[in-house]
Amino acid sequence: MESPSYLAGQCLLAMPGIGDPRFEHAVIAMCVHDAGGALGLGVGHVMAEIGLHGLLTQLEIEPGRVADLPIHYGGPVEPQRGFVLHSQDWRGEDSLIVGTRWALTSTLDVLRAIAEGNGPSKFTISLGYAGWSAGQLDEEMTRHGWFAAHASDELLFDLPTEKRWKRGFSEAGIDVRLLASTTGNA
Repeated sequence: MESPSYLAGQCLLAMPGIGDPRFEHAVIAMCVHDAGGALGLGVGHVMAEIGLHGLLTQLEIEPGRVADLPIHYGGPVEPQRGFVLHSQDWRGEDSLIVGTRWALTSTLDVLRAIAEGNGPSKFTISLGYAGWSAGQLDEEMTRHGWFAAHASDELLFDLPTEKRWKRGFSEAGIDVRLLASTTGNA
C-alpha cells in the first residue's frame, strides 16, 4: 500500500518555541500524509526506561544477538503500540511503504525477524506516534512550529539520536543557533 504524500519520507523538525513540550527538539519521520491526515514517528528522543532487549523480553521474544538499541518516544498517540521504520530489504505482510525508501511495520513479525538476525538491515523502533487529523498538519505547516527537512538513511538510522535535530537543520543549511523561538510581524 503506497502512501501518497508530499511529506511522507521526509522529517519534520520542531522549531524552537513550538509551544508543546512533548515536541521540543522533535524529529518526526513522516510515514503517511494524505487527505485523511498524517502519521509520523518520533525518532529524536529515546525512552530511558526501556531498550530493545527489554521490549523483546516483554513480548516473549528471545533477543538473540541483536544489540540492545534504544527505543524512541514515537509520539503521544497510543504510546503502548510499537512501530518499526525500516529499510525495504525486509517486508512483512502488513508493511506500509513510506515514500520511496522505507517501510513501516507495526506487527510482531518484524521484531521476531530482527531478533533472529533476518530482519531489515536498517531500522529504528518507536513506541507511540504523532498523528494529525485531515488538514491539521497542513495548517500547522503555515505557522511557526514545523520545518520539513530531507530524511536521509544516515539521519534516521545511523546518527546518534541526540544529534538528529541539529543535523536535520544543518543538512538544510540552517544554523540552529540562529533560530528564534518566537515569531514577529512586519
